[in-house]
Amino acid sequence: MTPSFGIDAFTLDDRMRLFHFLAADKRVTYLWVLRAFDRARSNYQVLLHTTDVAAQLAVLDPDLADVDDLPAVLDRLVEWGNLNRGQDAARAATVQEYRNRHSVYQLTDAGYRAYQAAEQVFTARLDDATLSRLVFPDILADLQSLRVAVEQGDGEDVYRKLTRLDRALADMAERAARFYLLLGELSRTTDQRAEVFLHHKDALLAHMREFHSQLLRYSPRLQAATRAVEATGVDRLLELASEADDRLFRSPAERMADWRQRWDGLVAWFGAHQPPTESDRLQQATVAAIGDVLAMLRRVTDARRGGVSRESQLRHLAAWFVGCPSEPAAHALYDVVFGLGSPRHIGIPHDAPEAIPTRRGWWEAPAVEVSRTLTETGRAPSPGRPATIARDEGARRHLREQQLAQVAQQRAAAAALAAGGVHGRVLTEQETVVLLALLDRALGARVPLRARLRAAGSAHGVRLELHPAAGTSTVATERGVLHLDGVRLTVELLGAPR
Repeated sequence: MTPSFGIDAFTLDDRMRLFHFLAADKRVTYLWVLRAFDRARSNYQVLLHTTDVAAQLAVLDPDLADVDDLPAVLDRLVEWGNLNRGQDAARAATVQEYRNRHSVYQLTDAGYRAYQAAEQVFTARLDDATLSRLVFPDILADLQSLRVAVEQGDGEDVYRKLTRLDRALADMAERAARFYLLLGELSRTTDQRAEVFLHHKDALLAHMREFHSQLLRYSPRLQAATRAVEATGVDRLLELASEADDRLFRSPAERMADWRQRWDGLVAWFGAHQPPTESDRLQQATVAAIGDVLAMLRRVTDARRGGVSRESQLRHLAAWFVGCPSEPAAHALYDVVFGLGSPRHIGIPHDAPEAIPTRRGWWEAPAVEVSRTLTETGRAPSPGRPATIARDEGARRHLREQQLAQVAQQRAAAAALAAGGVHGRVLTEQETVVLLALLDRALGARVPLRARLRAAGSAHGVRLELHPAAGTSTVATERGVLHLDGVRLTVELLGAPR
């Protein structure tokens, strides 16, 4: 799709060039210069001369008042696309200055976005991550207000509510992702940060449980509210939102597609059309995170009770290395600790040694198969005693119930095929599955050349026959239309009179 009105002409290379100031030699200077432009922009001063930039730098940091070669720094930022350079002839005091002109600089829109992205990384607290449990009442109220706005045809209110819903969902997804990443980092560094974990464990568990209870409480209500909004007409909803959208450089078709994508994202979160939804996955992730935190707590508690942890083990090991009387002894300790012993498969003969010439070298001879028991434990493999069979009666009973229910569905679908026929109606999904299974059996069976039937097969208490017919017959299903050339299908119950 071509960019709207030809305005968005930035290529990928142009966008990546905006971040060159972070990897340049004077990257700290470039960053402070952009901060000076941002400070001036917050004071509604857009165009800055070189002297104005120097004054802003002096206010931010007195040590930066005299930046070496400030015009060259500004020119590099202009080259990368972070700044835009113009000429201000009103500053000229003499004719020569008027001829030379004065350069003034301002932040480009793309350069300002690149600077903001860098500042978000510099100022972010990576340990400040929480789940937004208080957002669910606001989302529910917005969905109810959105339904009323669509019914009344208030496009501006629809636009406002959809915008708020989109921001709320984006914030909730970002918070959840950051929170679970923080838990993963905490689980990897529990031994180094055990005191921090023990200090915050109660608040952490309470926070996750409250969020899970709120999510369980509001999920059915949010699904019902989403279905109520869809009942008013999704196309009408999107048309009202796109008409009230005031983005000038987006065509009506692009605005419509954008709002449809946002609404599909909201339905994926709280809709009940294709479970599991994103809210269901968030519930599962929260339950799994609570289990992980409890497991970490149990591990830390056991280590504190027994006095042995990974930290204490590494400290004792380091003391052993320091206390080694000689370098060979240290190497021997290293081999024992990290399992670097001699190869255990040197003395294993090949299954067919006469098939390998003795003149063949080590790298040319085929490899010898080594058992996993020998490589991991150093013991020769042996049959040993048979392991006990673990029988999960509950799981077996559940699988058996599922199997019986599936067989009953297949038999019911087969009976419906025999009763209603195959042609002249639209087959359901279960009837289509049974028909394809019968066709597979019929076409796989061998039929005599002089038989009056092309093929036949039986399953689920019915019999499928392919009779020769002139022309092409069709079978309509929910998946599509099946065309049969030269045959016609009949389905009858087994044992039924012909």
